[in-house]
Amino acid sequence: MGEFDSHGLDEDAFGENPALSALKTFDAFPKVKSTYTSQSARGGQFTLALIILCTLLTFTELRTWWNGTETHHFSVERGVGHELQLNLDIIVAMQCTDLHVNVQDAAMDRIIAGDLLIKEPTNYALWTTHSRKASTAYQTVNQRTPDRKLAEEEDSHVAHVLGHMRENPTRKFTKSPKIPKHTPLDTCRIYGSLEGNKVQGDFHITARGHGYMEFGQPSHLEHNAFNFSHHINELSFGPHYLNLLNPLDKTTSATDANFYKYQYYLSIVPTIFTKRRITTPSGTLDPAAIPQPPTLDLQPATKIDKDGTVHHVANPAFRQSSHHNSIFTNQYAAQSQSREVNHSTIPGVFFKYDIEPILLIVAEQRSGFLALLIRLVNVMSGVVVGGGWVFS
Repeated sequence: MGEFDSHGLDEDAFGENPALSALKTFDAFPKVKSTYTSQSARGGQFTLALIILCTLLTFTELRTWWNGTETHHFSVERGVGHELQLNLDIIVAMQCTDLHVNVQDAAMDRIIAGDLLIKEPTNYALWTTHSRKASTAYQTVNQRTPDRKLAEEEDSHVAHVLGHMRENPTRKFTKSPKIPKHTPLDTCRIYGSLEGNKVQGDFHITARGHGYMEFGQPSHLEHNAFNFSHHINELSFGPHYLNLLNPLDKTTSATDANFYKYQYYLSIVPTIFTKRRITTPSGTLDPAAIPQPPTLDLQPATKIDKDGTVHHVANPAFRQSSHHNSIFTNQYAAQSQSREVNHSTIPGVFFKYDIEPILLIVAEQRSGFLALLIRLVNVMSGVVVGGGWVFS
């Protein structure tokens, strides 16, 4: 000791720094001494249960984040609408030469739809029998089976609707079933697309010589030949998407009465299904973020009918562009009022439609990845802390 002092050295300088010593002894998370603890099978089982619970909740959060959340917004439709495309595929239990098809709208424009649509002789039983593909194809207008309800529910969600846009992009209408030999052609299939004014209108199918009279038309049809039993394979408005299920699609209505009037009242709502972010940070609808109207995102079909009519289909480039996460269509609500009528009333199948002045936007959005991580940390932390309390 004296030797160190003689050289001017302090023994305390070689000791541990008091500040570092205090930091080493500091423990923000005090541990229980191992001599005070004992392992048990019950504790291990409880720990395993917490791990399984955390794993399940993590997968649930990941799935919820991946699927996103769906919101519905209503807005006034922007711009001025001019044209509305009607897509029809109906089977009527009469000969094609005995049917008359017309469209009359509120602008007093009348379209002789029978000259623009395709009429094809077929057999009624081939379309209404249960041997056809989908179980949803054989519903009456007033019947909704669980399969039908499920199919309608699926076609109201963004992901399912956008998936339809990639299905059969080149085929517009279902092919007619093959007709076996010696099968009577007792029915007429009427299908195709019509361009009309985007205003209230009336589309109807009547018998030859009844309803609108045309020059050079054959004499009116005998009343005992009337049979307006029909099967609606498809009825939609706007760009044609084959696999979207509308309220009247795949429905059948039959009657034994000759003088029978089927009336359908349709309320058309322009609809946009999108995965774009269309809301502000506060959650309100951002008008500037609403996708462009169909007139800008769609293009006319490359094939034009002989009469010069241009039918609009989904733009192929639209699918490949950055806007592939939006689809423009029209939904409608349908009411039916059908009854047997007397000889002073014109029988037939009548569709009266009106366009609602609102725009429905169904948006599917996904939160940010940072928000997902925060949710996962909160979930697992809560499980661990809560599990510890329960175990104690």
